[in-house]
Amino acid sequence: MMIRSGLIALALMLPLAAAPSIAAPPVPALDAGQFRQVLREQQGQVVLVNFWATWCRACLKEIPALLDLERQYHDRGFRLVAVSLDEPGDYAGVVAPFLDKWFPTLATYRRATADMDGLVSVLDPAWNELLPTSYVLDRAGAVRARIQGGKPVEEFAAAIRPWLDQEPAPAAAHRP
Repeated sequence: MMIRSGLIALALMLPLAAAPSIAAPPVPALDAGQFRQVLREQQGQVVLVNFWATWCRACLKEIPALLDLERQYHDRGFRLVAVSLDEPGDYAGVVAPFLDKWFPTLATYRRATADMDGLVSVLDPAWNELLPTSYVLDRAGAVRARIQGGKPVEEFAAAIRPWLDQEPAPAAAHRP
């Protein structure tokens, strides 16, 4: 009887084992011009652009918190634009499996060229190559804050909140 119950339980679990795992969304490769276009498409939203890499421990710790922020403020017009700065040749062997395993819901982009500074310099020509680095863009697309290093989620929330209730307005801040 015990063997029969075990076999029935095993048979019931087989469909679960055969179920496909959640795969991360496709990760488009961008050059600087394409990145500018992505940012233009986000105008009207408050955007947090987060530059990360699979080898950056602080990046990996903050991604879940940033995903939570996006869920929390999505209805108020907040968007997360994540960009992997891993080597372009590392996508299939490193980045894609990493995303599938750890962050299958993270919609992200990746750099298309060997120039790691190319994408970040669209927002910050004086970037110091520290990861993680995030930029808060207001609804007009102007850079309003830079957050570097592993920071608590409260710092990100405090940086985006002032812009959530504001209408787009001309700004003197740097725009991509």
